[in-house]
Amino acid sequence: MNIREKVLVIEDEKSIARFISTVLSGNGYEAMQARTGAEAMSMISSHCPDLVILDLGLPDMDGLDILRQLRSWSSLPVVVVSARSHEKDKVTALDLGADDYLTKPFGTDELLARVRTAIRHTRTSSGNDEIAQKGTYTVGELTIDYNKHQVLKNGQNVRLTLSEFRIVALLGKYAGKVLTYDFIIKELWGPRAGGDNQILRVNMANIRRKIEKNPAEPEYLFTEVGVGYRLAEEV
Repeated sequence: MNIREKVLVIEDEKSIARFISTVLSGNGYEAMQARTGAEAMSMISSHCPDLVILDLGLPDMDGLDILRQLRSWSSLPVVVVSARSHEKDKVTALDLGADDYLTKPFGTDELLARVRTAIRHTRTSSGNDEIAQKGTYTVGELTIDYNKHQVLKNGQNVRLTLSEFRIVALLGKYAGKVLTYDFIIKELWGPRAGGDNQILRVNMANIRRKIEKNPAEPEYLFTEVGVGYRLAEEV
């Protein structure tokens, strides 16, 4: 890693903050720490980190409020790391603009993978660049052709319906990132669409049958239970 990306760890528990910082430093990142929300906002403005790792349970303010404030003026990638495991908390954080959500306890390999993905989205946006330049997005044997409105598997059209294609096309634009059910529904069916996920689940089941070798063990379309869906990203 030629340029050391700066990561701000916002965590009030010293042992956890030290652990995360040690892992990051040992893998080529420059780690900084903030213990409170006020300190965190000041450091974001003054140190311009490349990514934020955010705990939600801070002594002076809720981490969601930091996320809300940050998203009002910045697209800085944020990976939430929290002991809150309820689906509602995950959905709220992702809807407010978090790039990812890790529940404590977590493994170091998973943490590093989420950090790499979040930074890559802002630095290169490989999927978006490919779509802009070629009109396609490819991962493994799967290709989304945005110009022809087709999804190909090994070069063969899998013949998605219009609704199915729109879902896959949207996920392709955010490949590697979890999109909440609510986000997908509102993007595809409008802001007045209801919160019923049934039509989305039915479409996803049909899509998986067409593109996955084994729908029960997907290679391309992943479900974050109770939260949303994610399309695989080419590594």
